[in-house]
Amino acid sequence: MATPHVVTSRLVAALLSCVVGSASLRAADYPIQPVPFTAVRVTDGFWKAKQETNRTVTIPFALAQCEESGRLKNFDLAAEVMRRRAAGEKDFQIKPPTIYPFDDTDAYKAIEGASYALSMQPDPALEAMLDGWIARIAAAQEPDGYLYTFRTMHPDAPGHDWVGAKRWEKDPKLSHELYNCGHLYEAGVAHFQATGKRTLLDVCLKNAELLWRDFGDGKRRIAPGHEIVEMGLVKLYRVSGDARWLKLAQIFLDARGPGGNPYSQQHALVVDQTEAVGHAVRANYLYSGMADIAALTGDVRYAHAIEHIWQNMVSRKLYLTGGVGALAKGEAYGADYELPHDAYNETCAAVALMMWAHRMFLLSGDARYMDVFERTAFNGFISGVSVGGDRFFYPNPLVYDGQKKNNHEHAGRAPWFGCACCPPNLMRTLAALTGYFYAVKDDALFVNFYAASEGEARVAGTVVKLAQTTDYPWNGGIKLTLSPASPAKFTVRLRLPGWVQGRPVPSDLYAYREPSASAWQVTVNGERVTASPDAHGYLTLERRWQAGDRVELELPMPVHTVVAHEKVDAARGQIAFERGPVVYCFEQADQPLPTAISAGPHTVTREQSSPLGRLVTLDVDGATAIPYFAWNNRGLAPMAVWRAVK
Repeated sequence: MATPHVVTSRLVAALLSCVVGSASLRAADYPIQPVPFTAVRVTDGFWKAKQETNRTVTIPFALAQCEESGRLKNFDLAAEVMRRRAAGEKDFQIKPPTIYPFDDTDAYKAIEGASYALSMQPDPALEAMLDGWIARIAAAQEPDGYLYTFRTMHPDAPGHDWVGAKRWEKDPKLSHELYNCGHLYEAGVAHFQATGKRTLLDVCLKNAELLWRDFGDGKRRIAPGHEIVEMGLVKLYRVSGDARWLKLAQIFLDARGPGGNPYSQQHALVVDQTEAVGHAVRANYLYSGMADIAALTGDVRYAHAIEHIWQNMVSRKLYLTGGVGALAKGEAYGADYELPHDAYNETCAAVALMMWAHRMFLLSGDARYMDVFERTAFNGFISGVSVGGDRFFYPNPLVYDGQKKNNHEHAGRAPWFGCACCPPNLMRTLAALTGYFYAVKDDALFVNFYAASEGEARVAGTVVKLAQTTDYPWNGGIKLTLSPASPAKFTVRLRLPGWVQGRPVPSDLYAYREPSASAWQVTVNGERVTASPDAHGYLTLERRWQAGDRVELELPMPVHTVVAHEKVDAARGQIAFERGPVVYCFEQADQPLPTAISAGPHTVTREQSSPLGRLVTLDVDGATAIPYFAWNNRGLAPMAVWRAVK
């Protein structure tokens, strides 16, 4: 494993190599460019089933919930207040009927996810529904661009304790005005890219003009209390080419600290921060925004900072399931090695960690970041939605007693929440998951995520069609067929997952009791190729590729017994199990929970037909272990990932 200093040097070197001029605000971009999700589609297997459930069940369900819960009505009421005041009812106002000032963002995230779905498969009815929603949102925008229904509905005095008497004044704490802007921008860009329509994008740009007038000179110092406006502004910059939005994102980053509250990462200047602290979703959104600014400005201070923060997170604050944010109080990162089994691990924090991990890869080219991305995707992320697609987890603990109402006052999975940030966040991420599969740098194609899929990428100036055939994660056999438009020389870089190399995570936080690397195998057109992972964790295949060339990667999937670092008090003397990228748990729906188990041997069994869908279960000491993501789909029952050793 590379040392933090070496990896930081790689990040800095990658940035310096792509800056076109130190005095220029606009650097080239990330050294590595992702292949967009619109260029790749899943065709079969695990993620095909998940995406199809997302498209046919979760997205319609979330859209209906936004309507039924009154979130869309907030926009209608804000528009009504403006109309009636303009008509002469100067004192007319309506107290907001929903719970939180950030309820607007649930509609924005739902639009974003639905737009991603439209990009993959046309749906005139869905597109028409979004057109109607956007018209209602646009009607709630004030003439100067301000869009925040909780203030517009009740303008004479704050209609909620979190809302200040003046715009923005309580944003560093709880008003979420700028947070709403960030999710609005992400939705507007997604809808524009999916449909070509500017209706929501124009709303975004009008709002951004207001932010520029209020904050663009850098004199008004407001640190967004809940980060995401930074990433949203970067997306506006990408789609519009207007450098003001990039500058504004950096202004908001640089407004943080020193001496503020660590809960919202305001304790230090962002470039001086070294640990993952505070509210985990806010933190991971911040670190993602810092990566964007590092890439697009070439400012290596942000890269240095997020690498130090990453090392702290991955070495001391990451759960085996890829979840983060141990503490229910503050939905926050805990102290070093504070990883209790009754973790909070908010689904939104898993989403944000995936965003951050991918950006770190794009900066550095290191596979270890995509190893964490994969671990989170198959465990702490997809656990957030039920097999059926219409029940959700807000927290994702590693132990459950079968009774506690730990899921925002729900015992077990819930159909929706008063604070409903997680379901639409999961929905939009799952809809665009294929955007994380491949990436390109010059004459190199990075293959980062294994799933049955088809797509195309431009490598070394040549369009290359790509087709993966695999039963991953249940089987480690992967066949990748490459068909360049014409024969071309380029490099294929296959991520060799850390779990194949004998390590569950890129740190010493977790380890296998049997840490030896597995005997992977690579062939090209049926001929065995000798390949070892390079310093970045990739198997590198360089040749002149022709249409129909076939790369086959065989990744053995033994059952691994996992132990935690001795400083993790909760897991001392205990073990957990994983196979490939999938972490397992014991659930009393199968048998009484074993209080203690031996470390082996284990039998792997295939379940071709199950209420939980197609999956692989483990037989451990006569007890059945199921994939962690599938727990609590068969009613309330105790569950545990870690068990004592006999």
